[in-house]
Amino acid sequence: MLPVVMDKQYPAPLRLRDLAVNERPQERLEKHGPGALSDTELLAMLLRSGSKDLDVLSLSSRVISEAGSLAGLLTWSDSDFKKLKGIGRVKALQLITVMEMARRILLDDKENPPNFTTPEGVFKYFAPLAAGLEVEKFWVLCLNRKNHLIKRIEVTSGTASASLAHPREVYREAIRLSASSIICAHNHPSGDPSPSSADLKITRLLRDAAKTVEIEILDHVIIGRPQIDPLGKGYYSFNESGVL
Repeated sequence: MLPVVMDKQYPAPLRLRDLAVNERPQERLEKHGPGALSDTELLAMLLRSGSKDLDVLSLSSRVISEAGSLAGLLTWSDSDFKKLKGIGRVKALQLITVMEMARRILLDDKENPPNFTTPEGVFKYFAPLAAGLEVEKFWVLCLNRKNHLIKRIEVTSGTASASLAHPREVYREAIRLSASSIICAHNHPSGDPSPSSADLKITRLLRDAAKTVEIEILDHVIIGRPQIDPLGKGYYSFNESGVL
C-alpha cells in the first residue's frame, strides 16, 4: 500500500481533537456541563472542524457574528451557511436540521403555553415559525373564550413579494371550530414589519367581516425581525395602531 501523502497546499481542516485538551469544548462539556460553554463553543461542537484557514472555534465565531447572535441562526437557510468557507453541503444540511428542531421545540413548549394577550406574546409565538421563510405566510389563531389556542391555521402561503388572504378563508375554519375570537398574523420575509397598503386593506376587511360572523378579531400582527425593524420590536400590531 502506498503511503498517504498530505497536500501541503491544502492541509486537512483543523478539528476539535487538534486543539489543546484544555481548549476543547467537549472536554469542558463533559467536566462542567453545557451551561459552561459559550455560544461559539456550542456551535463548534456541531461544526466539528474548520477550514484550512480557520480553526473550528474561529469559524464558529464568524458564523455567529454574521448571524448577529446564536438565535439569529434560526433565520438561516442552507445557502446562508454554505456562503462561509469551511461549511459544505452536508454540514449546512445538518445545521439547518438542528435549527428546525429548535423551532419546533419552541413552538411545542407545553410547560410555558403561549401568551396571546399582547402583540409581543403573539410575536414570540410566531418568530420561530417565521424564521427563515422566504415567502409570506398568513396564519389564523382560533381561540376559545379564555383566549386559549384551539388551533393554528395556515391560510395562505404566497410568493416572495405578496401573500393574499380573503376574509372567507380566514373565518371558515374559525366558524367550524366555534372559535370565540381570532388573531391573524403574517410574516414579512424582509424582516421589516412595517405594514403595506395591502396589509392595511386586508385588516380592515377582516375587521368588518368580524361583525358579520360575530367572531372578534383581537389583533393582526406582522412578524419581522427586531434587528431589521426601524422601531426595534420586530413586529407591528394593528390593534396597537388603532385599526382594530
